[in-house]
Amino acid sequence: MSLSLNDLPFIDLYVRLDKPDQALYRSKERGKGTANQLVPAEYQVVIDRFMSAVNDALRDGNDGSIDFEGVRCRLSKQKMSDNTVWVCARRINTIIPDIDKLGFMPTISDHMKGLGKRDGLILVSGATGHGKTTTAVALLAYYLRAYGGTAVTIEDPVEYMLKGRHGDSGQCFQVEVHQEEDWAVCLKRALRWAPRYIYVGEIRTPKAAEQLLRAATTGHLVITTVHAGAAEEALMGLIFLAEQAMGPGVQNILAAGLTGVIYQTMRDTGPWIKYLFTEPDSPGDPIRSLIRENKIGMISTYIDRIAARLANKSAATQPPPAFTPTQPPKKT
Repeated sequence: MSLSLNDLPFIDLYVRLDKPDQALYRSKERGKGTANQLVPAEYQVVIDRFMSAVNDALRDGNDGSIDFEGVRCRLSKQKMSDNTVWVCARRINTIIPDIDKLGFMPTISDHMKGLGKRDGLILVSGATGHGKTTTAVALLAYYLRAYGGTAVTIEDPVEYMLKGRHGDSGQCFQVEVHQEEDWAVCLKRALRWAPRYIYVGEIRTPKAAEQLLRAATTGHLVITTVHAGAAEEALMGLIFLAEQAMGPGVQNILAAGLTGVIYQTMRDTGPWIKYLFTEPDSPGDPIRSLIRENKIGMISTYIDRIAARLANKSAATQPPPAFTPTQPPKKT
């Protein structure tokens, strides 16, 4: 039986486009995700077909997506310093993820699922390739099934196919953005659809950051992903972008609209997260106060103090700390 691209266990696939060359991949197998491996020679015929299909798909651009022989990939093409042309193809799992099967501790996943009843902004942050999109999409899919309502997603490109019905009363519409300047326009249009939920694949422009914050403070629940090295960096990055469009006062808007921040890294044992959730209908929430006072850098100190104070209290009678790391699951 001939091999297909689906048989190659890759997360990222690196293929030269200007002429045949040795392809490489980063494996999705546990424990192998940090090292590049050579694509075995028996896949060369498949790689040649894939190279041709990618060249056709990216004829007029450098970024996009492709469905190839049952595998969906996000594409990013780049010309290198030696004038060779390569593409990185990121595999997209087309099966909508289940939040209960991502490996989070039940107490934390229960808190994240409960946020679907609130308005505001949920930031899912972390480094590239650490599962931000999977977590964000899993939350959105759960909210639609559990609580119903209309969702609009704005992405470049669309990754998980969420369009259509979810549960008895959830409906999702997906918009694909092709120009940087279209992010803010699409967000503004999305508000006219009276969505309960808005998912933004990534915050890229100041105007998009402005529209996102306005949506989060006008009765919608907005979920978005942010590339960041820490939860604090995610908040500061959003403020930096939004200030370019809105000027001073962004901290007050973010403090009012913030619902939660999830910072996620993927380890060999599974996902590991830090999180914070603000208290609903509580302007005096200490996290909101630190943001308003431009003391985001102090959030970690505050969290450590709260976590230490609650450490000896019974988990059965006390809620978990506002911001604490999950423990990775034990190996079996």
